[in-house]
Amino acid sequence: MEMREKTARFMWLGQAGYFGLLLFLPLWHVVLVPSTMSVWTTLLLTLGPLLLPMAGILKRKPYTYAWSNFIVLFYILHGLTLIWDRPEERLYVIIELLLASMMFIGCSYFAKFRGQELGLSIRKKKEDK
Repeated sequence: MEMREKTARFMWLGQAGYFGLLLFLPLWHVVLVPSTMSVWTTLLLTLGPLLLPMAGILKRKPYTYAWSNFIVLFYILHGLTLIWDRPEERLYVIIELLLASMMFIGCSYFAKFRGQELGLSIRKKKEDK
């Protein structure tokens, strides 16, 4: 089934936020402001959760886009905490929040619209009497 243009735009927004986080977080925590933890621990903690939905995001599965929002909330909370805790890294935090928000909004609406296009629903249909 072909995807509507509006659905494709939200898919692109979600993917842009997702892959942006995948690229930006290691750059921030390993190169720009190196963490005091080992590189492997830093990469595991920053990228590990993001790698879980990768297959479904690449395959454009609406269900994966929907549940990946639970993961991106971790990055939103991380950013909201660091914006107060580390004012010297505020620019990096704003970038993280922007990318995480792009992913959250894009994935939410892609899951909704693509699910509607495919006839998927989590609601129980009322039985006709």
